[in-house]
Amino acid sequence: MGGVTGVPPTKIVIIGAGTVGEYAARTALGLGAEVKIFDNHLYKLRRIKQRIGNQLFTSTIDFANLSDALSRADVVIGALRAEDGIAPCVVSEAMIAGMKPDSIIIDVSIDQGGCFETSTPTTHTDPVFKKYEVIHYCVPNIASRVAHTATTALGNILTPMILRAGTLGGMEELVFTKDWFMKGVYCFKGSVTNKNIARILNLKYKDLALFKMARF
Repeated sequence: MGGVTGVPPTKIVIIGAGTVGEYAARTALGLGAEVKIFDNHLYKLRRIKQRIGNQLFTSTIDFANLSDALSRADVVIGALRAEDGIAPCVVSEAMIAGMKPDSIIIDVSIDQGGCFETSTPTTHTDPVFKKYEVIHYCVPNIASRVAHTATTALGNILTPMILRAGTLGGMEELVFTKDWFMKGVYCFKGSVTNKNIARILNLKYKDLALFKMARF
């Protein structure tokens, strides 16, 4: 990706300054690539710049800057967070048609619809396709490719929560006494309590706050 004297570094564009974007940037910079990160949340851009350093180019998502960066990019990683259940599609088909032949798109947001207009879900057995001579990798749930590592990471997150539930008197107490935990509950006593999931799957939705009010 770079670091060889006299050889221009690989140009990587990352759309999304969250956790995925940050660690993709760290890896790419460690391999000597030139990295640009785009996001519409200024506090995320400031945070990632502070954590990684000044060698990082950051910008809000605007047509002129993003189109120019895409036209020069070797690899583009889409990692925008879905705030309403569906990832924002910020890269149009025309922008992708203007990219270099054999450049690569990795749409990490494909689980929530994808942030590239040309994205279509693929599988681990048939992971890529080409459109406008651009290679697309759009596999949902990429972490399942490294199941053991992903399970360990998930366990590290969930174990403290389970221990916290034990000290509070059970999982239900954790749900209704910790607002941050309540936001992550998708189902409760047979009812779908996440509005976005209910809308996508056309299921009946119940507000978890109503369950909380009924307890008191």
